[in-house]
Amino acid sequence: MNTSLAITNRSLHDQVANRVRDLIIEGVLEPGSRIDEAGLIEELGVSRTPFREALRTLAAEGLVIVRPSKGSVVRKLTPEDVFAMLEVLGHLEQLAGELACARATDQEIAALADLHDRMLDHYRARDRMPYYKLNQEFHSRLTELSKNETLQEMQRNLQARLKRIRYIGNQRPEYWAGAV
Repeated sequence: MNTSLAITNRSLHDQVANRVRDLIIEGVLEPGSRIDEAGLIEELGVSRTPFREALRTLAAEGLVIVRPSKGSVVRKLTPEDVFAMLEVLGHLEQLAGELACARATDQEIAALADLHDRMLDHYRARDRMPYYKLNQEFHSRLTELSKNETLQEMQRNLQARLKRIRYIGNQRPEYWAGAV
């Protein structure tokens, strides 16, 4: 498949979901806080419909809790929630790596290695958000190379719920270095 022909435009609600997700990851919208829909709709320059669709997407990912007639809040995870999810995610990604080694082509592995190298360039430059996004993409691509749909779905779900935790985990230089 020729990737230069790929469609890159995303729907408005996807763009809104990506922006609100970043606000959650960066801590602008803090865990447990109520989401100011009117304020964000105005700030983002969108209408209510794509914003609400974006909230439903984020709720499906486990980042937001939508409460009918009460508004939405950023989901707050307990330490036990985080530990349990990281424990399962670690095993899923280990399995993904084993399956990718057995099933991926040399070209796919080379592309993954290239992605890893670009991620390390951002680490060396201390560009946290670009590093973080490439790190998320690396784990997603690794899981895709497992060629196991069930594994991919489970990994995507847990990765989405842990985005904020993984991002803030790299704030301290020693933790970030350990992750790299």
